[in-house]
Amino acid sequence: MQYNFEKQHEKGKLHAMERIQALCDKDSFMEIYSGVRHHCTSFGMETKDIPYDGVITGFGMINGRKVAVYAQDFTVQGGSLGLKHGQKIAELIEQAVQARCPVIGINDSGGARIQEGVDALCGYGDLFYQNVRASGSIPQISVIAGPCAGGAVYSPGITDFIFAVDSISQMFITGPKVVQSVMGLSITPEELGGSQIHAKKSGVAHFRCPDEHDCFQKIRRLLDYIPHYYGDTLNAGEKFKYNEKKAMKQIAEILPEKSSQCYDMRDIIKCTVDEDSFFEVMEEFATSCVVGFAKIEGSSVGIVANNPSGLGGVLNCDSSDKIARFVRYCDSFNIPLLTFVDVPGFIPGPEEEQKGIIRHGAKVIYAYSEASVPKVTVIVRKAYGGAYIAMCSKHLGADFVYAWPKAEIAVMGAEGALGILYAKEMKDPAKAALVAQKSQEYRDTIMTPTIAAQRGYISEIINPEDTRERVARSLALLKSKTSMDHPLKKHGNIPL
Repeated sequence: MQYNFEKQHEKGKLHAMERIQALCDKDSFMEIYSGVRHHCTSFGMETKDIPYDGVITGFGMINGRKVAVYAQDFTVQGGSLGLKHGQKIAELIEQAVQARCPVIGINDSGGARIQEGVDALCGYGDLFYQNVRASGSIPQISVIAGPCAGGAVYSPGITDFIFAVDSISQMFITGPKVVQSVMGLSITPEELGGSQIHAKKSGVAHFRCPDEHDCFQKIRRLLDYIPHYYGDTLNAGEKFKYNEKKAMKQIAEILPEKSSQCYDMRDIIKCTVDEDSFFEVMEEFATSCVVGFAKIEGSSVGIVANNPSGLGGVLNCDSSDKIARFVRYCDSFNIPLLTFVDVPGFIPGPEEEQKGIIRHGAKVIYAYSEASVPKVTVIVRKAYGGAYIAMCSKHLGADFVYAWPKAEIAVMGAEGALGILYAKEMKDPAKAALVAQKSQEYRDTIMTPTIAAQRGYISEIINPEDTRERVARSLALLKSKTSMDHPLKKHGNIPL
C-alpha cells in the first residue's frame, strides 16, 4: 500500500500508519479490512477509489499486550466518514470486546462524507452504538490528531480517555465558519476547540500533549495502570521503589501551621504512593481536585483528592464532574480507590447555583455510593458539611476511613458556626473574650476527629508518617473484597 506521508508532514502531522507504528510495539500491527471500499454512486463518487475507505483498522501489541487500533487517514478523502468507514470501526470495537482488549482510536477527519447522505449518518450511529456497548467492558481511548467536528466528536466523547495534541487537535460541534455565519463571531479553530480549550476549560480532554510522539508514549504508560478488560487482574510489578524514611519525613512537614493556608495535595499523594508512580488525569481542569492513577506496592490504585492550592479545595460543578466520572471509571474496572480529603465544602454563590451545583455535587455522592471496589479514605485536614459526606465518607460505604490528628470534621468551620450561633455576641466588642472562648470550645469539642472516631465514623486516627503503611495494609486486606447484594432493579438513575 502506498501512503502519502508528505501531505501530512507538510501540516506538521504524522500519517495514520506512522501513528499506528509509533503507538504499537515494533512490527506488531496486523491490518484488517484493508480491501473495504465505499459503494456510493452519486455526486462523482462512482469513479472514486478510496483506499481502505479512509480508515486503517487492525490489532497490535502495546507493552506486549494486545490492543485494537484504528486511525483515520486525512490524506484519503479528508478522512471523511462514510457507511463502510464507520462500520469498519464499529466492527473493530465489537471484535475488541470479544478479544478482551482495549481499543484506541486516532481521529483525523473532515467529518461525515456529504455525498453518502444518510448512509454516512448510519456509519456514525453504528459506531456510537458499539462505543456504548463496549463501555465498562474494555477501555476506550481516543486521540484527537486533527479536526474532529460535528457528529464526529461524540464517539470520543463516549470513550474513557481523550488525548489532545497541541497545534493539531480541534474538536467542536460546529466549526468557525458556521459560528461566523450564525452568530457573527469571528474565531479561529484553535480558539474554538483547540487542545488548551478542552484540557483547561471544557474538561473534554483528559490529557494535553506537546506533540504526537509524547501522546503515544503517554497512552503506552496509561495502559500499564489500567486493566485491559473487565475482570482483568493487573499483576503487581515485581519491583517498586519507595523510600519510606524520606517520604515519611516529607509528609510530616507538608501541612502549613495555619489551617487557612494552602498547600499542594500532590505532595501528600507522592509521599504515599510508589516512587514516581503518580500519573495524573485531567491535570489542567478543575484544579480544586486531583485525580489519577498510581501504584502502591506495585499494584494500581485510583487516586481522588481535594487540592487546597486550587480554590481552597472546594467542590464546584467542574470538580464534582471530574471526580464522579473518574470514580465510576475505576469502579467499572475494579480499580481500588484512595481518597485524600481536605475540603471546606461545596462552593457557595449564585453562579454555581445557576450552573447546577446541586445536580453536579450529587454525582459525587452517587458515584462513591455505587462504587463497590475497595475504598480507603484519608482525612488530611478539613472535612466540612455535605462535602465531608460526599468525599467517600464511611456513610457512603468507605471500607476504611483514617484521619490525621489535626483533622477538622464538622458541619462547618468555627468562624461560620459562631457567625450563626453567636451572631449578636460577635458584633459586640465587649464580648470578644466570650466569642474567643466559644470558638476554642467549638474546635475542641465539635471539630476534633476524636468525636467521629468515638461514633465509629473514623476507623483510626493516624499520624501523617503512618499513612503509607496504613493505606498499603488496608488495600491488601481488601483485595478479595466482594460486592454486597443490591436491591432488585435494572439500574439506578444518576443525576447527569
